[in-house]
Amino acid sequence: MLAFDPWPLSISVVISRVGKLMARRSPGSSKSAKASQGKSLLEIFVLRHGEAGVRVDEPEKDDARSLTREGRTEIEAIASSLSGLGVELDLVVTSPLPRAVQTAEIVARQFKVLNKLEQWGELKPLGEAESVYRRLSLQKAGLSLLMVGHEPQLSGMIGEIVAGNSHVNLILKKGGLAKVELLGFKPRITGELRWLLTPRLMKKARK
Repeated sequence: MLAFDPWPLSISVVISRVGKLMARRSPGSSKSAKASQGKSLLEIFVLRHGEAGVRVDEPEKDDARSLTREGRTEIEAIASSLSGLGVELDLVVTSPLPRAVQTAEIVARQFKVLNKLEQWGELKPLGEAESVYRRLSLQKAGLSLLMVGHEPQLSGMIGEIVAGNSHVNLILKKGGLAKVELLGFKPRITGELRWLLTPRLMKKARK
């Protein structure tokens, strides 16, 4: 179940916007629109890793979990949908855990940016959000970036960026995707939520 606080951007608006993007966008439109707005520092697509089986109590064994066959298939479909929306990616960053790296590689391969894939230790399950923000602040303005990681860190960062509260009632399902326009880093990191989509909605967008 997808849950979030009643922010100005409702899920129905998100679905409507994605539908309009499918109808209107052509390759290359993402950057031209971004340039015309002139206020977004970074365009960040936040993706939770795909299905990786049952959680294991022993930390080392849990960290070693890989995507299941179903998880790979689902991420491949999501990557295809994202590409079909006219999205462009300049950089893919991921947690170094296998299930996240495998997810990131599938998307990077779809977008032909495997050479632009970086592993960030800060995106591990217990990584600190502030460390992620510092690395984001070092990126070139105007960059379109995919970030692959884990819950609850990802939803916490989204909440902090768009609402100033990392404890908002938001759940990013495995394979779930959010798009955030990052607007600034001082006095705190700020941005606007553009998409918040479940894997099911991404699959519908592919049709």
